[in-house]
Amino acid sequence: MARSARAREEIRRFLDIGAVQVAELDLDGDEAVLRPGPGSPPVTHGEVFVLVRRGGRPVGTLLGRVPEGADARVVLEGRARAECAPLPSARADTGEPSGLGEPPYTSVVVATRERAGQLARALDSLLAQDHPRFEIVVVDNAPVTDETRELVERKYAERVRYVCERVPGLAVAHNAGLAAVRGEVVAFTDDDVVADPRWLTELTAPFAADAGLGCATGLILPARLTTPAQVLLESHGGFAKGFTPRTYDPARPPGDEPLFPFTAGRFGSGANMAFRTAVLRSVGGFDPATGAGTAARGGDDLYGFVRVLAQGHRLRYTPSALVWHHHRETWRDLETQAYGYGAGLTAYLTAVLVNRPALLPAFLARLPRGLAHARTLTAVRETEGGGAAPGDHDVRTHPWPRRLSRLQRRGMLYGPLGYVRARRALRATVGATARETARETAPGTVRETARGAR
Repeated sequence: MARSARAREEIRRFLDIGAVQVAELDLDGDEAVLRPGPGSPPVTHGEVFVLVRRGGRPVGTLLGRVPEGADARVVLEGRARAECAPLPSARADTGEPSGLGEPPYTSVVVATRERAGQLARALDSLLAQDHPRFEIVVVDNAPVTDETRELVERKYAERVRYVCERVPGLAVAHNAGLAAVRGEVVAFTDDDVVADPRWLTELTAPFAADAGLGCATGLILPARLTTPAQVLLESHGGFAKGFTPRTYDPARPPGDEPLFPFTAGRFGSGANMAFRTAVLRSVGGFDPATGAGTAARGGDDLYGFVRVLAQGHRLRYTPSALVWHHHRETWRDLETQAYGYGAGLTAYLTAVLVNRPALLPAFLARLPRGLAHARTLTAVRETEGGGAAPGDHDVRTHPWPRRLSRLQRRGMLYGPLGYVRARRALRATVGATARETARETAPGTVRETARGAR
C-alpha cells in the first residue's frame, strides 16, 4: 500500500538526519579532559553528543558543534562550564544516602541469545569493574547454536558462569539467572551495553546504606549515534532518566508522581537495574509471560519495579551508575521498538493486576489520569524543536514521527491480549521443554525451566 504524503515526508526527514559523534568531557581540574565515547574515534569537527563529568561523575549532557579547524576540547569545555552546573555540595539535598560504605557481594546476570560478538564486548567491560566482590552469570536463552557456550568456555570460564535456559523469553532467562546467583544483590544488564568501570559499585553501594532498599536503577547513554534511528531516539531522551539521584518510597509517595507506582517507566530500564536478591525472589521474580521474546513484547523490568515497590521496598535511581547502550540502527528497528514499548506497557500492567489483584482498587483510582498520561507519553515526542534546559538530557533536535507514536498506541491496545497469548504459549512451551529434557537427562536431574511460570 502506498504511503501517504505525510509518511513520505517523515521518512525523508528521517533519512536526512546526520551522524553525531559521542564523547566524554571531564571538568575535574583546571583543564578539561576530552575522550571519545566507548568504541568511538577521536572527536573532530561537526556535531558532538557529550557526557559531561565532574570528578568522574556524570552531571549532564550537551549537544555541541565543533567548527572545522577548531580545538574540540576548548569549544566543548566552554559550553560545558557555562551550562552544566556542579553537583550539589550536600548529598542530602538530592536525597542521596550518605556514608554508602562498601557495596555488598553482587551477582551480575546477562541474558543473551545468539549474539556472541556483542556479548564479548559487554563481558570485557563487566570484568573491568572496580566492585570488590562480584560474580557474572550468562544466561543463554533458547540457543540454536553452541556459539555462546563456546565463547564463555573458551574466553571467560574462570570468571563467568554459564546457564542454559531453553524456554524463550527475557523474563524467563532473568528468572533462570535469579535462581542461579549467589550474591546478596543481583544486577541485570544486556549484552549490547558497555559498562562504565564504576557502574556496579555505584549501582549497588546504596543497598549497604539503606536496609529498606529493594531496587536500584542507573543511567543509560548511547554508545554510538551513527545512524538516523540512533540519533532520533537519543534526541528524545533515549533511555536516560536524568542526572538527579532520587529515591522512590511507597511510604511517602512522590507529590509530582500522582500515578505512582504505575508509571514504572519513570524509574529506569532493564539494561541497568539491580535488586536485593531475597526481595526479588520473595515476589516470585519476573513474570515469565512478559518481556522480549514473548507475545507480550516487553514490560518485564517494569513489572519487577512495581512488585518490589508494592511490597513496601524503596527504589533508588542513581545516575552515577552508567552503562553505554548500543541503540537499534534502522527505521524498521524503531517501528518494532515503538510498538513493543506500547505493548509492554499495558502487558506489564495486566501482569501486575493478575498476580497482585489487591492493587486493582488503587489502579482503577488512577486510571483516568493514567490514560491521559499514556497519551502524553506518545504525543509529546511529536513536538517540533523545544529541547530541555542546559545540562538536561532531552534535546529534541528532530521531530518525533507520528507513525511511531501511532505504533506505540496500537501496541498499548494489543498489550493485554499479548500477555494472555504469552501465558498460553508459556504453558505449552514449558510442558514440551520439560518432556524433552526428561528424555535427555537421567531421572531426578530435570530442573525447573521457567521458575515462576503460572
